[in-house]
Amino acid sequence: MKIIASVLSVLSPVRFLVVAFTCALLLLSSAFPAFAINSYQSDPTEGTTQLLDIQRKTDEAAQQPPAGLEKVQKESNKGLNEVQGDADIDKQKRPENSQGATSVEENIKNVLEKVTGK
Repeated sequence: MKIIASVLSVLSPVRFLVVAFTCALLLLSSAFPAFAINSYQSDPTEGTTQLLDIQRKTDEAAQQPPAGLEKVQKESNKGLNEVQGDADIDKQKRPENSQGATSVEENIKNVLEKVTGK
């Protein structure tokens, strides 16, 4: 019984320190997202032009009867698809601009070769 009482008396200050540390950690971690305000802030009009054009085309398509196959193919051949056209086509990955990329299998082989030294 005396052993249990002595253990509990020792744990009381430790418990207080753990609770105090946890509270401080929660307080500080909730304050850190405020530092993100100094990071890059996009311009509110950034990307608006492309989106407005896409919205205009979508509204036009919604007001007309369903398009025929020839019209859809003609519009689709202009870019990614009928509605998007070529918006942000340079940012998207496709076979034409990914010839130099390494596959996951090649990356794994390279890592295993480095680890094993072969």
